[in-house]
Amino acid sequence: MPGWVSNLEVAWEHPGLTRYYRRLAAFSRLILFDKRGTGLSDRVAPERLPTLEQRMDDVRAVMDEVGSERAVVMGHSEGGNMCVLFAATYPERTEALVTVGIYVKRVWSPDYPWAPTPEERQKWLDSLAEGWGGAVDLSTLAPSVAGDEAFSRWWARYLRMSAGPQAAVALGRMNTQIDVRAVLPTIRVPTLVLQSVGDRDVKVDEARYIATQIPNAKLVELPGNDHLPWTSEQDALLDEVEAFVTGERPRVQPDRVLATVLFTDIVDSTGWVGRLGDAGWRARLEEHQRMVRGELERHRGREVKTTGDGFLATFDGPARAIRCARGIRDGAGRLGLAIRAGVHAGECEMMGGDVGGIAVHIAARVLDAAEANEVMVSRTVKDLVAGSGLQFEDRGERELKGLQGAWHLYAVA
Repeated sequence: MPGWVSNLEVAWEHPGLTRYYRRLAAFSRLILFDKRGTGLSDRVAPERLPTLEQRMDDVRAVMDEVGSERAVVMGHSEGGNMCVLFAATYPERTEALVTVGIYVKRVWSPDYPWAPTPEERQKWLDSLAEGWGGAVDLSTLAPSVAGDEAFSRWWARYLRMSAGPQAAVALGRMNTQIDVRAVLPTIRVPTLVLQSVGDRDVKVDEARYIATQIPNAKLVELPGNDHLPWTSEQDALLDEVEAFVTGERPRVQPDRVLATVLFTDIVDSTGWVGRLGDAGWRARLEEHQRMVRGELERHRGREVKTTGDGFLATFDGPARAIRCARGIRDGAGRLGLAIRAGVHAGECEMMGGDVGGIAVHIAARVLDAAEANEVMVSRTVKDLVAGSGLQFEDRGERELKGLQGAWHLYAVA
């Protein structure tokens, strides 16, 4: 069940959320939808936004359409209210209930003291009305990415594509009035309550209260400060969900694997800012990022992170990494940009969604040795793609900063 607003198409544009969905789909049949009036669903007038009862009808309609007789219903934030009501009302359609950072009442009262005050809620609604579509302050919602400009731009676009300004405010006003506390004791399906202990939007006290009100509910308090479940601590969260849904803990993934590492960056990005201005450069950069992500998907690359005007990605084969780098170079050229790329293959340390180890460090130094429009590779990579038809130009031995000895490098022809 989606939270306040959502957009199924734009959601897949962010690697963190994509990874979150794919991990869920690895141990389940994952069913996603946009609530009526939001995202890819038909728009409705703000005064005709669906009630919780109508939303439950929509959930049943979606389940019926895709042939799901019973499902584990999982909701985050506002989506949890609908999950709670659905699980209590339709236990015959509910295999289990999973809540992530949810609330059951959105305004403070003496018997619910951890919720925001009416003044705080009104301030939030006013900020929606005044600034919808612009930059979003992530210090409360997701402090782990509050300084990530690329994430901030994507999140603002995600919200814009999820609802119009009037609908966003109307939805916010409606969920401010939600109070489903009385429903909690009537839930009779297995329930898992997940909550980040440092969540600044929905306090851990709320999860503790909810867990005590639902018979036999299991509460798991997770590390982290983010309200969004897929930004910083998604592995710990999804481990709990998988164990609860399947009855088995996920098998530990190997910490170290052989991978091909690709670094890219745009040549003279500072100069482009001066020529295009901030807004013009931001638009060009977003075009570039969409192009790069398309090439990564085409060549089975995994985006690890974006570094402003560059990318770090890994591949399960060096030839695919090289062909992806060439595709990125050619795509950048069509946008009037020049990029450089560095590729190296070696043992990498997998650290959740991140990657580390000496192979990553070497790939970064190989990138440093590349010129504009050049895809530079280490000798290791060249040797591994023998027979692939790829051609190289010898660039000789180079000393790479921070690495011992001389490294033989080659440019992709």
